[in-house]
Amino acid sequence: MIVAMIITTCTALLTAAVVSLTPSPADGWVELFDGETLGGWTTTGGRYDGKAVWAVEEGAITGREGPGRAGGLIYTEAPYDDFEFECQVWVDYPFDSGIFVRMRPDQDGMQFTLDNRPDGETGALYSAGYLLHNPAGAAHWKQEAWNHVRVRVAGNPMHCEMWLNGVKTTDHRLADGTRPLATSGLIGLQIHGGGNAPEGAKAAFKEVRVRALPKGSGDYWTTGEDGLMTLTAAGARAGWESLFNGRDTTGWEAHGDGRGYRAKDGVLEFLVEGGSPQLVTKRDFQDFQLRLDFKLARMANSGLFLRAARDGSNPAYSGREVQILDDHNWEADTNSKLEPWQFTGSLYGAAAPAQKALKPNGEWNTLCVTLDGPRMVTVLNGKILYDLDTEGLTPAQGAAFAERAAAGFIGLQRHAPGGLEGDAYAWFRNLYLRELR
Repeated sequence: MIVAMIITTCTALLTAAVVSLTPSPADGWVELFDGETLGGWTTTGGRYDGKAVWAVEEGAITGREGPGRAGGLIYTEAPYDDFEFECQVWVDYPFDSGIFVRMRPDQDGMQFTLDNRPDGETGALYSAGYLLHNPAGAAHWKQEAWNHVRVRVAGNPMHCEMWLNGVKTTDHRLADGTRPLATSGLIGLQIHGGGNAPEGAKAAFKEVRVRALPKGSGDYWTTGEDGLMTLTAAGARAGWESLFNGRDTTGWEAHGDGRGYRAKDGVLEFLVEGGSPQLVTKRDFQDFQLRLDFKLARMANSGLFLRAARDGSNPAYSGREVQILDDHNWEADTNSKLEPWQFTGSLYGAAAPAQKALKPNGEWNTLCVTLDGPRMVTVLNGKILYDLDTEGLTPAQGAAFAERAAAGFIGLQRHAPGGLEGDAYAWFRNLYLRELR
């Protein structure tokens, strides 16, 4: 289960794709399968070539396991970068398939899973490991029937969307800093192989077509030499908005005495002097993707509050808190031992990060969080810290997540350390959010 790609211009993509295929109609869609032959398709060209058996049966591209239960993919001969792709799919039960995008021999792309097995996931994202789980997607799959699947891929990092039988099941932009994936490549259809599928089980695809997207469809920000990002028109169309204007705290309110913050040159500075415990958005949010950059001074202590209630209770426990802390020096300087769920990136009081990703003090870090119902994915500097169902956790501190606020403010915590030479201890910039509807 995985992916890849190849770099070309949009003009080259369209020229290559039209060869031996039905001419593009006025709406830009290009038919990739003539219903009779495998012209325009190949079984080599990605990182996961195999010996699955492919043929045209009853007007559909049909794949079965090869000798020794071998799996494999069949790919378009032409590469694509930003595009929409759709087809009708039939996957026997229990059997595992998928749609792969940006496939190439030397670099990973992405897979949209079509895992029609017990506990399988439909619409999850996989690339040398899961980048997004999607246990709810299978609810929209029809057994023993044709299913309409449409995927949209744009940008780098990729924004991946999938619709199953008209219902959007996947809408996820990979976190900034995620390990580099292919920016262009072949589209692949998969037979997974190696499982316990019934003999002769198949995956079949028909009415297969593609539409190239305009250049820049996935470029959601431009970044200046100062590291500050500006939202593009494409980013706005994708639903992204800025939470911080770089000049002042418009859209935010400071609890307590209101002191302890300064906006300067596109950066939100947290000051040592002041009595405010947190700066919070005036709006409430429920399901969203959020990205921000931060850097820390020695012994900095902060946090990101999500879905926090406005009832005056502790926002770390009325909603949820992603910890931001000087992991490098905290234990030595305080002569204490941190709990696993107190390190930077942890879901405070409940879940530890799976790996360390915090950069040295004084360097910018990129934190990205997806909150969609009970599911929460946190990525720090391109490393997935956890992807979990919060309602399945038993917190060490605080109430069960099912009892916490379903929507609430986003906040930045202020625990100022003493003894610093400068007047600021934490810095934030490039705060952008996209609501998931």
